Amino acid sequence: MSKFAIAGIQMHITTHNNLPEMRKRLALLMHMYPWVEMVLFSELAAHGPVLHATQPAGGEFEQAFCEMAKHYDIWLQPGTYFESRDGKTYNTAPVINPQGEVVTRYRKMFPFTPYEEGVTPGEDFCVFDVPNVGRFGLSICYDVWFPEVTRTLASMGAEVLINPVNASFIDRGSDIACARASAAMFQMYVFHINGLLAGGNGYSQVFDPAGYCLHAGCVQEEMIPIEVDFELVRRQRQRGVLNMGQPLKSFRDSSVKFPIYQEGYHSDYLETLGPLEKARRER
Repeated sequence: MSKFAIAGIQMHITTHNNLPEMRKRLALLMHMYPWVEMVLFSELAAHGPVLHATQPAGGEFEQAFCEMAKHYDIWLQPGTYFESRDGKTYNTAPVINPQGEVVTRYRKMFPFTPYEEGVTPGEDFCVFDVPNVGRFGLSICYDVWFPEVTRTLASMGAEVLINPVNASFIDRGSDIACARASAAMFQMYVFHINGLLAGGNGYSQVFDPAGYCLHAGCVQEEMIPIEVDFELVRRQRQRGVLNMGQPLKSFRDSSVKFPIYQEGYHSDYLETLGPLEKARRER
């Protein structure tokens, strides 16, 4: 089977427990689009961007998500929550199968420093398979600004990138540009799902493996059901983007050794940029 139906939910997020509202949106989505097989929410959808809502893996949030996935017989990527683990806090995205089981968790590698203070970066890349369908990769929000992350996921076989975001700044257009470029550079579908209010300023986007926009969201609540075609990903990776460029093969076959990725490399220029801190008034 090469076709698979995925739906993103863009909804209002508060800094309180959002599980009841997530359940309502999911119920409505599955009533309107019963053919959907996987549902995605935005970053920190469960309780908004507040560290006091931190809880361990397998806690209240994940238990509720597992119940939702099993009830509707769907794959569920419910955005993220702040996870407490070994005395640290991570921004964690679980993936739940239709049996209501957590099959994997991804921890954000690039917290939005210096704004996302107190969050420890994750270290492990994350892909997972939907049996007899295809392979998915996970990144979270700011991760998409680092093509090294997405290149690694593509090299691990990811054909769809799930990228939940909580983006509310004036650089939203740049976020979207990074997501679109990732789709074209790595010939993968990209689901870039944002929230509203405490969850972001909307404009959720979905791109196909040539970088064409399949859905450009607005600033209202939205349900975004889209059927993806894994055969399109595989064909374009083999034959090229629209039968043209084949960047994954070119990178694979290149003899270039990139110094910046070599152990021990040091950039004098990057050291001149100063500390990683919030911009301040200059006078």
